[in-house]
Amino acid sequence: MQDEEVLGKAYDSRLMRRLITYLRPYKKFVAFALLLILCESVLEIAFPWITKIAIDQYIAAADLPGLTFIAVVFVGLLVLKFVFATLQTYTLQNTGQKIMYDMRMQVFQHLQGLSPSFYDRNPVGRLITRVITDVDVLNELFSAGLVSIFGDIFTLLGITVAILVLNWQLGLVTLSVVPLIAIATEVFRQQVRDSYRRVRIAIAKINAFLQEHITGMSVVQLYNRERKSFDKFDAINNEHLVANKDGIVAYAWFYPAVELLSSVAVALIIWYGGGKVMTGSLSLGALFAFIQYSRRFFQPIQDMSEKYNILQSAMASSERLFRLLDTPATVVNPENALKPPRRARGEIEFRNVWFAYNDENWVLKDVSFRVSPGESVAIVGHTGAGKTTTTSILTRFYDIQRGEILLDGMNTAKLDLDYLRGSFAVVLQDVFLFSGTMESNIRLGSPISRERVSAAAEDVNLGPFLRGLPLGLDHPVNERGTMLSVGQRQLLAFARALAHDPQILILDEATSSVDTETEIQIRKAIERLMEGRTSIIIAHRLSTIQRCDKIIVMHKGRVREIGTHQELLARRGIYYKLYQLQYKDQEVAVPGD
Repeated sequence: MQDEEVLGKAYDSRLMRRLITYLRPYKKFVAFALLLILCESVLEIAFPWITKIAIDQYIAAADLPGLTFIAVVFVGLLVLKFVFATLQTYTLQNTGQKIMYDMRMQVFQHLQGLSPSFYDRNPVGRLITRVITDVDVLNELFSAGLVSIFGDIFTLLGITVAILVLNWQLGLVTLSVVPLIAIATEVFRQQVRDSYRRVRIAIAKINAFLQEHITGMSVVQLYNRERKSFDKFDAINNEHLVANKDGIVAYAWFYPAVELLSSVAVALIIWYGGGKVMTGSLSLGALFAFIQYSRRFFQPIQDMSEKYNILQSAMASSERLFRLLDTPATVVNPENALKPPRRARGEIEFRNVWFAYNDENWVLKDVSFRVSPGESVAIVGHTGAGKTTTTSILTRFYDIQRGEILLDGMNTAKLDLDYLRGSFAVVLQDVFLFSGTMESNIRLGSPISRERVSAAAEDVNLGPFLRGLPLGLDHPVNERGTMLSVGQRQLLAFARALAHDPQILILDEATSSVDTETEIQIRKAIERLMEGRTSIIIAHRLSTIQRCDKIIVMHKGRVREIGTHQELLARRGIYYKLYQLQYKDQEVAVPGD
């Protein structure tokens, strides 16, 4: 939670210049809002002066028509102020919402471009905090702080000039409480700053805890950890409560303190100004104007103290957001990326490939092999041998440190990413489904016809299950597809792969989670899916790999053996030992074989 600890400076010109760029598309609206705010400020300064004129020129002279006229002007200006306030509030809030929309879209687009290595290091809860909470803080800056603070400054300067012009001695008496307000504001700012920092930390903890525990709720319930999880969440939630309560305490004393000091200023005005009225050196109307100005003078001070905290919070949030946006994607499209006009043939070659996730802790060491177009190849080995890593670098989820990976003779590092990944369909052991429908999870937004989706479902024997659903392909799928069995999710993944018609198929433990009967159902569908396609299969079940054209045996990140099932058994090497330990008892007899 170190990112949440640091609030930084209340104003950072570097960050502010970057934040201003989000205002540029809406600069006309911002200028309009600023003009309205300045007009409001002028009216705020004008109202006490109008009161002075009404008392000194019309009430004192018993001029009823003149008083009526000034009252009409006063009401007219009030209506005008209402119009100005309504328009500027709508303009600023609308602009803030648009900027918030733009920022969220930018952050989400950037997140989609980051490679899996970024998500290996960053908790999902923290990223959600960036996209939701930090952007909300910046919305508050744009809609209520950055522009309207100019109105507060203008109002303070205007009132200061007005009271000094009316009577400079009484003006100085009125301003005598300002140092006390400045001290109270600084104490308040420090307290709220500390409270806000702790609230930020607590929110980040809550987001991370909820994301982790809701996702893993089945494990929590299976091991009867509800009470422990509840107690832990109670402690985190209490941190948030206490931090907010400390902020409430600060607000509870600060606003009454400012109100008290403003009342002291009014008392001084009445005492000192009243004496001047009695001596004739100050008019009664000017005294009333001073009282009204004092009330209006302290309101912007309260607003500015709160805007200071908004500004400080926004600087911290922008620092975190820009740090995320400045995180470079480690896997990017190269300049002048190759995008062949035809679909891939499916020839794959690894040439002396070395790869490590961190530093030089090599997961793959000098790996070389070749897969011909249309060939089916199985990759086997003990856990940690580098099997799944091989497929991850093939689709450029990670970039290799040494060597070359070729697709149809072209270096994958020079290929267009959309072309490269569009040449593959990957079926994993842990199938991820999105909330939507059965059809949308097969199509995944691609322009695939419903007929093709339906045909793919039939080919993998998902049809009988779909026909048993009230809505068929339109049947709703909840988040992660938790209402479906593991086997049903697996069949859906096969339908997804078949519907996209890839040239290269990767099956990563794709049948390890299905029962034998379901496996038998989909084996012929897999064989049809593999026809005319290059296939790379990572599996533990002999029934999945024994018909492959070639089997690559990996051990401790190196390729140790290559051959057919029978050839490798005859060698009595690593594959033979794996067969004896893991595969022999799992062999499935297929009727008709």
